[in-house]
Amino acid sequence: MSTTATAPTSSADGVTWDLSILYDSTDDPKIAADLDAVTERAAAFEKRYRGQVAGLDAAGLRDAVTELQDIHEAMDHPAIYAHLLHAGKTDEPAHGRLVALTQERGTAINKHLIFFDLEWIEVDDERAEQLLADPILKDFAYLLRLERRYKPHRLSEGEEQLLDEKANTGSRAWSRLFGEITSRLTCEVTIEGETRTITEAETLALSYHPDRETRKSAAAGMTQALRDSLHPLTYVFNVRLQDHATDDRLRSYPTAMSSRNLANQITQESVDALVAACVRGFPIVGRYYRLKKRLLGLDELFDYDRYAPLSADLPSYDWTTGKEVVLESYHAFSETLGGIAQRAFDERWIDAELRPAKRGGAFSMGGTPSTHPYILASYTDTVRDVMTLAHELGHTVHQYLSYGVGYLQAHTPLTTAETASVFGEMIVFRRLLDAQPTAAARLGLLASKIEDHFATVFRQIAMHNFEFRAHQARREEGELSSDRLSDLWSEANGEMFDGSVTLRDDYRIWWSYIPHFIGSPFYVHAYAFGDLLVLGLLQRYQEQGDEFEPRYIEMLSRGGSVSPNALLEPFGIDLADPTFWDGGVRVLGDLVREAEAMAAEAGR
Repeated sequence: MSTTATAPTSSADGVTWDLSILYDSTDDPKIAADLDAVTERAAAFEKRYRGQVAGLDAAGLRDAVTELQDIHEAMDHPAIYAHLLHAGKTDEPAHGRLVALTQERGTAINKHLIFFDLEWIEVDDERAEQLLADPILKDFAYLLRLERRYKPHRLSEGEEQLLDEKANTGSRAWSRLFGEITSRLTCEVTIEGETRTITEAETLALSYHPDRETRKSAAAGMTQALRDSLHPLTYVFNVRLQDHATDDRLRSYPTAMSSRNLANQITQESVDALVAACVRGFPIVGRYYRLKKRLLGLDELFDYDRYAPLSADLPSYDWTTGKEVVLESYHAFSETLGGIAQRAFDERWIDAELRPAKRGGAFSMGGTPSTHPYILASYTDTVRDVMTLAHELGHTVHQYLSYGVGYLQAHTPLTTAETASVFGEMIVFRRLLDAQPTAAARLGLLASKIEDHFATVFRQIAMHNFEFRAHQARREEGELSSDRLSDLWSEANGEMFDGSVTLRDDYRIWWSYIPHFIGSPFYVHAYAFGDLLVLGLLQRYQEQGDEFEPRYIEMLSRGGSVSPNALLEPFGIDLADPTFWDGGVRVLGDLVREAEAMAAEAGR
């Protein structure tokens, strides 16, 4: 048996994004020139408006916010370039230096801008409402109203500036360190008798391999890689937990989730209703995995068997084929969405090849209205990769359409951020399902989709429960050991599987590679929110027919310029109704029953 360090390969080799619309290289002199120009612009903004916000009329306030929006876009342009370069190859020192530079310059620029929000939230309520009711401010009224909700949590200008500057060596630094550690993980895995050293992305992809020994070896390799870095990963997690607690104390947030709920424009009661509905649905998970254990002919189903394919008939999809399937699906639903997706491929908005030190996972970064979104993925020719591509393209079309409301309002709260991505997955899934040549393949694909839903809904809620308990434990017990965090992880996951899957001791430390816990606390429940919301939207699609598509595009085009409730009102969806979430969970139960029926028809 040999051990070889192999360069990752897939059919997506050479599929890299074209960042030239941003800059030519890390040495491009335009980067420094742009940062200097936007610094001068921010200083001029401060000189013009400091101490004047309370006296602005509606037209003056509109002009100020328009200028502020343009400054933010210009400030973020170099930062986006730095982030994309660094995500694409985290071990390149020049990329790290540019990330640090843009963060530091961004903080310096922001010092000139912080005063504006602070002065705006101090405007008398009656006066503010008079201004916001003026039609001249209609494009920014919602944004300005949202900002005033933060009044109880804002500090003095000096304190806000200090916290922003210290974040470069605090939360932002720890998030970057976490990303660099995890993106450089390599795992020793035995595949067909040969031991190879491969990336984290390739190792996780082997969770879907049909050979059980390969899956087991991949899980062992991933565990060992995490164990080798467990001390720094545990420390980073603890620091971020305490940093979050410090922010909450300084800003007078009553709970660990309060700041996220405010940003998401949702109440804790709504989150609790979502979580409760999913927890009530945990028995569906156990029911499915007991079926899967029987169909696989196993006496015991281990954690590394969760994503084992039920059918060997499932085809692989090289990059060209996967691209065709996704584009055909998007075009069939909407020429508008299909056209944006086509541009993403044609104009090289996508980086999909495998390479060492590339950030794990996938994302779509929204870019700016003067550029376009950018997708990072690691394509390994599987059905799951096709679905990931469909998911990220959903984000991309959403981000692109939202440019029309302006840069400051294009970003959606997490409550609706996953809507277009999950919807994109579903329209591609239906095309893939119809294309399968055999009953076994259709059952295998349905099972794969059920598992995707479980990963998006139930697993995310289990991770949410783990994250919530970790924050509570850190505040009550002090610094947490890796064993304590592993206990909380095992507890949360055990509740979901209810004995249907054996979680080995090795799986206890798999909390340590999840980036959302570090970079975006309390993000993960948004996936469940988005998935169940899309199941509701799909029902409306079936009911409304041709009327649905323009309403859907209008919803995406409004970005974050209106509340989530207002976005969904045209579809007859009330997020305050707890039975709405129960309905989505029932759809997942129906899918499991469909799989049981398919298995019975096939005599399995």
